[in-house]
Amino acid sequence: MSDIVAIYGSPRRKGNTAALLSRAVQGARDSGASVQEYVLRDLKISPCLEIYKCQKDGECAIKDDFQEVRDRILEARGLILASPIFFYSVSAHTKIFIDRFQSMWVRKYWIDEQPREKQFKRKGLFISVGATRGARLFDGAVLSVRYFFDVLDMQLWGSLLFRGLDGESDVLKHPEYLEEAYSLGREMYINL
Repeated sequence: MSDIVAIYGSPRRKGNTAALLSRAVQGARDSGASVQEYVLRDLKISPCLEIYKCQKDGECAIKDDFQEVRDRILEARGLILASPIFFYSVSAHTKIFIDRFQSMWVRKYWIDEQPREKQFKRKGLFISVGATRGARLFDGAVLSVRYFFDVLDMQLWGSLLFRGLDGESDVLKHPEYLEEAYSLGREMYINL
């Protein structure tokens, strides 16, 4: 079992989001955390097909790499999710992944009929970058991530949100961003 699961949701393998996630993971590891990493573009994960076989027992009927990653997340005490912004939301890889947790939402709120009060037992960190400098650039993504974490009984404990990063290595011009990611990774593990 890992202390933290790190999910990389960018279609670009070595971009700004990857660099920030890597630093956060290193910070957590340097504090003693065991971290399991997944790159969504390398996995076979179908979008939710809304067939609702999950209404029976909360299990998704589509069998692919989703179940392994879901199980690791459910075993972990923390989750770091990293995605760049595409049209004021998370990347397609990330959104497909989040949508597959609809089966857990069905289990939690329809089958188990859990109350909607927040009982966060675990922590989540969201890392994101966007090319523009729009004031509301991250609003849609953060809202989606907050509700995704809610289904996992996770608090959106922290966010690293950086504007004006588009070129593959733009973040390298901002060592303070990389240091902030490292520090937040350390702090996250210490506070789990």
